[in-house]
Amino acid sequence: MIKKIYISLLLFFVLHSLCAQPFNNIVLDNAVYVEDIRSVKFTLEGLGFGQPILILNSDEKLWLRFDDFQTNARYLKYTLIHCTHDWKMSDMSQIEYLEGYMEDDIKDFSYSFNTIQSYVHYELLFPNDYIKVTKSGNYILFVYEDDPSAPILTRRMMIVEPMQVGVKGVVKQATNVSDMYVRQEIDFVVNTGRYAVRNPSLYLNATILQNGRWDNAIIGLKYRFGKPGEYSFDYDDNQNSFAGGSEFRTFDIRTLHSNGARIVSLGYKNGVNHAYVFEDKMRPFGAYETNNTLKGRCFYRNSDYQGRNREDYVDVYFSLRPDYQIVNGDVYVFGELTDWQIKEEAKVKFNPEINYWETTLYLKQGFYNYQYVYVKNGSNVIDATYIEGSHWQTGNEYTVLIYLQDEGTIYDKLIGFNYLTITP
Repeated sequence: MIKKIYISLLLFFVLHSLCAQPFNNIVLDNAVYVEDIRSVKFTLEGLGFGQPILILNSDEKLWLRFDDFQTNARYLKYTLIHCTHDWKMSDMSQIEYLEGYMEDDIKDFSYSFNTIQSYVHYELLFPNDYIKVTKSGNYILFVYEDDPSAPILTRRMMIVEPMQVGVKGVVKQATNVSDMYVRQEIDFVVNTGRYAVRNPSLYLNATILQNGRWDNAIIGLKYRFGKPGEYSFDYDDNQNSFAGGSEFRTFDIRTLHSNGARIVSLGYKNGVNHAYVFEDKMRPFGAYETNNTLKGRCFYRNSDYQGRNREDYVDVYFSLRPDYQIVNGDVYVFGELTDWQIKEEAKVKFNPEINYWETTLYLKQGFYNYQYVYVKNGSNVIDATYIEGSHWQTGNEYTVLIYLQDEGTIYDKLIGFNYLTITP
């Protein structure tokens, strides 16, 4: 009997060791580790944009797409890493939350057709016959070349329990009088139903995302008051509020045969397509201007030619009129077009010859949203109001995620979510 127990324990630790991966060379966030990787999209199957949220054991699939400027196809693999509600690596081993293999190949790739910029386009649908997940919660989808020590990209994704709790709420003008014209408050109530929530002040957590951004997400929000089965996240201060910002700016480069929306000129020079976006003005103190946007997102399309991988790449020129001096920091073009990251190539620089701030981004054909954000010297906080201003009426989209760690377990379940929008 003792011998059998010993063999079982030895087998468990051997499997645990085999499943362990060198994940210390990546960040548990959306990131790209190779310069040639461009235009990453991660959504539900068939959707051009949206949050990568999947219901556990459902027929839904998540859909990863990206381009690689290295024209020889790479041998790419992927795996998944389970995380806590606040995006730290969980204490579970992969064999505890993955079914099937611990890693798999990305087999679906194709080449660009009749484009100036050559690229290889990769796609992955998940879950599949090779890898499935057995636990809900936060995950990192990790793509690497042949070996985990050569990371390609990481993406955050969320898998929610099939039996979800009710999340009802509203986005409204901030309650705090000093912020009521510039901030939006997200109040919501969680009805846990059949879930037995013991010690909710410790084990029940909420996360709020604005337009899918993680840099300014509210993570680990605790309920303010409640009773068994019903917990309210309704605050009077700024714990559950965001700067409203302004509606995103747009431009359209789906065609290179004529000027799209807010494109003043197109061209081709030195083997590169060029597009010039209409000049932008600073608007920190202007009145709110309504505009239906993609909430900072983009979608890729070539409207001139049909077919797979017909979208070309374009040098897109941005120019910002210096209505006032930018001091003690830098300004960047920002949105899904920069992967919601602060990137050096997106920093606007003053050109004294034309008296404008300007930058250029190399982008895939499509329709884009963007804005200008300010980052103070020595800080990593992104301020979307310094250039753009802020209004409580702005049409932002909020994602509310509810996590619960059952007593006696070691991981955070994702037990419910909802999308909320402003209702002026």
